[in-house]
Amino acid sequence: MREVTYQQIAEAVKKLCIEANVKLGTDVVLALQEARTTEHSAVAEEVLGQILQNAEIAAEERVPMCQDTGMAVFFVELGQDCRIVGGSLYQAINEGVRNGYREGYLRASIVADPLQRKNTGDNTPAIVHVELVEGDTCSIQMTAKGFGSENMSRLQMMEPSDGLAAIKAFVIETVRLAGPNACPPVVVGVGLGGNFEMSALLAKKALFRPIGQRSMRADVAELEMELMEEINSLGLGPQGMGGRTTALDVHIELFATHIAGMPVAVNINCHASRHKHVVL
Repeated sequence: MREVTYQQIAEAVKKLCIEANVKLGTDVVLALQEARTTEHSAVAEEVLGQILQNAEIAAEERVPMCQDTGMAVFFVELGQDCRIVGGSLYQAINEGVRNGYREGYLRASIVADPLQRKNTGDNTPAIVHVELVEGDTCSIQMTAKGFGSENMSRLQMMEPSDGLAAIKAFVIETVRLAGPNACPPVVVGVGLGGNFEMSALLAKKALFRPIGQRSMRADVAELEMELMEEINSLGLGPQGMGGRTTALDVHIELFATHIAGMPVAVNINCHASRHKHVVL
């Protein structure tokens, strides 16, 4: 049995929180650069240039790329031969978030109660999803999820008879309704199947896949590309100011579902697609 300490996790999470907010992933930067070369709109090209410049300044000066430094969301794959010592996994993650947001001078955006709305002051608690897997390591993926885009996300409990055309229409309509509020160009995560909560979880998980990485299933990969083409034909463009680049990518994740159901969830991420990963 391999041991990972509470403090190792807390320290790793602190670094993830800071890095996610100050350094945009290479996959996102490359996608933005490519989009800029293919834009026909001078305004869209200029906006993409400003987004890239903003990311460069954030990385160089170690400051947040966006004032909304997000809600900390984690996907943890915990090996069945890995033992957490010195405290609980959830406590360690929340300590890491607390220290990361304070030491990184990141905005505290979390209220303890959705009705009373009192800020916790340290961006905790985080949302933590844990999956038990084979092995002896602890894999932690983190995203700083802003709510301009999160608020534009939707879920619909469709029926199987609605068919693929209805699924596509729902995804495209979700992006259209989001408009400039989601800070495009966006990354679109789609969860198909499972039940009510599982489809939403799949959509969130889809956002962690690197931009440009297609589904391993040929039919799903084709659907991702079709959706991206149709979304980009909406003409919303960067920051909703027109252009060809409304989405940087569309990622779809699937799970088994009931014979009577077809849950569809769409989770939207703004251009600041902030996620980092560490294995302990």
